[in-house]
Amino acid sequence: MKKILTDRFGMVVLALVTTFLWGSAFPFIKKSYALLSITSTEYGEQLLFASYRFFLAGVLLLIVSVLIFKQPITLKKRTLAYSRLGFFLTFLQYVFFYIGLSLSTGVQGSIIAGSTSFFQMLLAHFRYEDDRLNRFKGLALFLGFTGVILANWPQGSAGVSFGAGEILLILAMISGAFGNLIAKEYSASYPVAPMTGWAMVIGSIGLFTVGAVLNGDWFPFNFTSTTVWMLIYLAFLSATGFTLWNLLMKYNPVSRVSLFMFFVPIYGVTLSALILGESIPPQAFLGLVFVVAGILVSTYLPIWFQKRS
Repeated sequence: MKKILTDRFGMVVLALVTTFLWGSAFPFIKKSYALLSITSTEYGEQLLFASYRFFLAGVLLLIVSVLIFKQPITLKKRTLAYSRLGFFLTFLQYVFFYIGLSLSTGVQGSIIAGSTSFFQMLLAHFRYEDDRLNRFKGLALFLGFTGVILANWPQGSAGVSFGAGEILLILAMISGAFGNLIAKEYSASYPVAPMTGWAMVIGSIGLFTVGAVLNGDWFPFNFTSTTVWMLIYLAFLSATGFTLWNLLMKYNPVSRVSLFMFFVPIYGVTLSALILGESIPPQAFLGLVFVVAGILVSTYLPIWFQKRS
């Protein structure tokens, strides 16, 4: 497994699979909200739905850890470490994200979601001496973020504003980026699957508490077989996506993996069009070109310059 994770081609494939799973969450969350009658202003219910999703994802990962990976899931002296990870990666990120999204637009949320790579690479620059930003990484960040902005830029007369919602969304991305770095460091000492599972379970308890307080009811939904399967899929993609991502972060430099986060909003736009029947803006294809160009610049341009020198 380590060989696949560290191989350049294997890393690219797994990163694309992971970001595809995360991108598919956008249309399935939207569809779930519609079927469960969760409006954009009911962020108490949104947080409750998120808590069910991450609690189920965490439990699934803990079961897999025992049955497939044969790894112990006892907390022992790991409670504080897992709680810290769950606080940043699950609880704080998604409290900021859901409330911020309710005060912003889906377009601006998608644009800001692409900034995770920027914050992750910036934090890594100051945190790890062997993962500093350079001209290739800087150019790749510029291309990737430009691609996300192009893909999600509103058409017509609609403009882009900046207020409390956008600030909360940026805080969500910073919290997620910092949580990913914590996961990378903890993965050197703790098994990834149980670590990720407990972080989700612990973080979901915080989401559940805040959601129940804001909503005044801890179970306001009328689930059907369709919405149950959607919830299971969202839990599956969270469990699989975060585990793969934490494994990639464990065995690769942060900057090499982080750029693939730009694919999440690209996938989100495309899959929303296919699943929800939304139109794909023509500039989305241009945005994809920029994102791919950023990946190639960061991954292959340094090798080309090394061979030339």
